[in-house]
Amino acid sequence: MSEFQESSSQAAVPRWVSLAVAVLAVASLVGIGVGFSALSQSKSTEQNIQASLKQQNDALLQRLSKTDDQNQQLQSDLKVVTDKLNVTQEELDRARKQSKATGAGYNKKFSDINSQLGTKANVDDLNKVSGDVSGVKNDLDETKGKLDRATGDMGVMSGLIARNHDDLEELKRRGDRNYYEFTINKAKTPQHVGPVAISLNKTDQRRSKYTITVMADDKTIEKKDKSTNEPLQFYMSRAAQPYELVVNEVKKDLIVGYLATPKVQQTRSN
Repeated sequence: MSEFQESSSQAAVPRWVSLAVAVLAVASLVGIGVGFSALSQSKSTEQNIQASLKQQNDALLQRLSKTDDQNQQLQSDLKVVTDKLNVTQEELDRARKQSKATGAGYNKKFSDINSQLGTKANVDDLNKVSGDVSGVKNDLDETKGKLDRATGDMGVMSGLIARNHDDLEELKRRGDRNYYEFTINKAKTPQHVGPVAISLNKTDQRRSKYTITVMADDKTIEKKDKSTNEPLQFYMSRAAQPYELVVNEVKKDLIVGYLATPKVQQTRSN
């Protein structure tokens, strides 16, 4: 009876159930296929990712290796440069020391030369001054030799007589008397020379003779036919020494000379 029931049960399974089972089986197969495909794609993607990562890693390693090489090269170059700089610094220090020593030597030589030049210059200047002094002394001696004394036309010994402008300048430097140079032309109006007035009356150029009139202290004094470089003497009221007039040059209607007056003015004792 059980076998009959089992047979009856199998005969009673609906057809749609079988179809459902078949569909499920197919779906399962499809799901398995899709899963397998997805798994395959996942594995492929992972492999691609791993390959890309490996490639990037290799590239990075290469870059790091290259960078390391460059770093080593840079370090090597840096060492070379540092060595060169050290050598240059040593040379520079040595050059500075040599330069300093040379400069000190030059300074000493320069100082010595300056000292020598200064000494030489002082000696030269001293010799020059000595020569100038000697020259001036000789000129003074020569001038003094030219300056003479003479007896004036009033019989009084005169001071030193100047025979030209240079002699007169020497007398002025001595300062013994006051000196007034003059050039007088023949004219109707007397010409003032210092404290007196002088009028030229006539000249004899060939014989170097002349005649003048001197007006002093309201007095008129004529000096007639006098010669060049002859002291003409006359007194004034407030002078203990005579005034002296010297003509150095006689020309046609013109005389050139000077008037010498005492520096100290005082009343003469009678």
